[in-house]
Amino acid sequence: MIVREIMHPKAKVINFSHTVDEAARLMEQEDCGSIPVEKDDKMIGMLTDRDIAIRVVAKGKDPKKTKVQEVMSEGINYCYDDDDIAEVSKKMSGRQHRRLPVVDRNKRLVGMVSLGDLANKGHDAQITHETLSNIAHH
Repeated sequence: MIVREIMHPKAKVINFSHTVDEAARLMEQEDCGSIPVEKDDKMIGMLTDRDIAIRVVAKGKDPKKTKVQEVMSEGINYCYDDDDIAEVSKKMSGRQHRRLPVVDRNKRLVGMVSLGDLANKGHDAQITHETLSNIAHH
């Protein structure tokens, strides 16, 4: 089974220059805990609900004035839409990621894959258990 078969298609992105408040509203609207950050049509990082909690709320920053680029996690890990699910599961486990952007072979964002997708959409139960255990215990 490949990632394309289980991913959430049409992932949203947020521009690096938007405010954290705008990003949080988009995350609420899309019911997601992370969103890729783009600059000049390239993904440059991820903004997670944890980034917002730790780097904005806990630091007393104003989310209406704080820009996404100031608090995002830089760099991007991703997988291809035709990658094997078992390999993506290992990648997520090894890097402690709960979600990964999915790109096509032209490196265009085509979706997101989450641990929930792996667990709920026909993935091998043993691999899912190992992935969830590895991420949850770190």
